[in-house]
Amino acid sequence: MKTFLAGFVVLLTVSLPTEGELYRPKIYGISFVRIKSTSLDKSAAFYSKILGLNSHANGCKNVSAPCFVVNVSEHIEIAQAAGDASASFLDEIGFSTASVTLMRDYLVAQGINATEVTRGENGLQFFECQDPEGHQVAFVDPPPAPDASYITPSQVGIRLLHAGFVVKDLAAENRFYLDLLGFRPYWYGGFKDQDIDWYEIQVRHGDSWIEYMLNIPPNADHKELGVQNHFSLGVKDAQVAAAQLRRNGLQTFDGPEIGRDGKNSLDAYDPDGTRVEIMEFTPSKPPCCHPYTAAHPKP
Repeated sequence: MKTFLAGFVVLLTVSLPTEGELYRPKIYGISFVRIKSTSLDKSAAFYSKILGLNSHANGCKNVSAPCFVVNVSEHIEIAQAAGDASASFLDEIGFSTASVTLMRDYLVAQGINATEVTRGENGLQFFECQDPEGHQVAFVDPPPAPDASYITPSQVGIRLLHAGFVVKDLAAENRFYLDLLGFRPYWYGGFKDQDIDWYEIQVRHGDSWIEYMLNIPPNADHKELGVQNHFSLGVKDAQVAAAQLRRNGLQTFDGPEIGRDGKNSLDAYDPDGTRVEIMEFTPSKPPCCHPYTAAHPKP
C-alpha cells in the first residue's frame, strides 16, 4: 500500500487552468449529510434535543424538511425513508466546492452522469451524482454570506468531521475519490494490525474526510448497516460531550474510548440506528497499523 504525503491549504479563490488542462474546482469539505428516517418526528427530537442542534439558519434556512445546523457552513438533513431497511440510511453526502458549475462540467467530461445544476430551498446551487458503488454525492456552492453561528451550550459537536459508508471495491472507489476528485489518504487500519477495515481519505483543500467501511458481509442486517453507514461530529473533549449527552437526555451510548485510530470518541445512535460518532479532533495516542499522512482537523 503506497503512502502519500500532502500539504494542507485552504484557499477560497478559483485559479484558472493552464492551456489544455481540464479544470477541477477545489473541494473544501463536507457541507451536509442527509440521513433517512422512518419517523421524522422522532429523528427531529433526537437531533434537536439530544444533539442540541438548531434549525432554520444557514444551510437549513427556508428548508421545509427537518434540517439541523452544525455550524455556519455545515448541516444535517433528514429525509423520509422509503421502507427498505437493507438500504443505507446515510442517504447523501454533500461537499462544498469552489464552483458547482465548473465541477459539474469537469465530472461530465470524465463520463460521470450528473443532474443539472439547480438551486435548493436554502438558496444554494447544487448538483448530484453517484460514485461507482451508487452512493449519492452532491456538490454545493459555499454560502455567500453565512448567518451568525447558532451553536448553543447544549450542542454536541461543532463540525462534521467525516462520513463513512460500506465499500466493496476499494480500487473502484479510489479511482473516483482519489484520482478523479483529488482526495488524499489520511489514515487506514484494521481490527488487526495487518488488516485494512477502515480507509480514510481527506478532501484536498480541507481537513474533513470520508471513510470506507471494508470487509462488511453482503448480508449485513439493518443494525449492522446502521453502525457502518455513519457520520461524525467533532468535539474538543469526548468526556465533556458524554456529560452533555446525559444532560440532554441520552443515558445509553458506547464510550468514550480510544479507538484503533488513536482518537477518543463515543457512539450514539439515532432512532433508526444510524451511528453518530462523536470524536475528538486529534489523536490521544499514536494509531495502530499506519501513521496519519495529512493534517488533523481543527475546531
